[in-house]
Amino acid sequence: MDIETFRDYCLSLNGTTEGMKWGHLCFMIEEKMFVIISLEEGSFSIKCDPEDFDALVGRAGIQQASHMAKRQWVRVDGLEVMPDDELKKRISGSRELVLAKLSKKLQEKYK
Repeated sequence: MDIETFRDYCLSLNGTTEGMKWGHLCFMIEEKMFVIISLEEGSFSIKCDPEDFDALVGRAGIQQASHMAKRQWVRVDGLEVMPDDELKKRISGSRELVLAKLSKKLQEKYK
């Protein structure tokens, strides 16, 4: 997947906005990040289910995301580390995990 396809997919998810934080491109729902990507390095971080954390970081090119909640965010070294289908699933899963932390009213708005 290339960066434009990645961006288009993120923005296709209901309620997604984009912005810049700390010099990185972020995709958010209700101003809460679910993806942060370094345009210079090509690496990105996504929220993950803590139950999936060990399996994810056990794979080449994936580790704990620096400066993010431990065992809840992973850093992926590039868009080629995961197959496109899995990447889309992980992005939408990250969004769902963030959405689940919002109020019930906001959750209903995006269902």
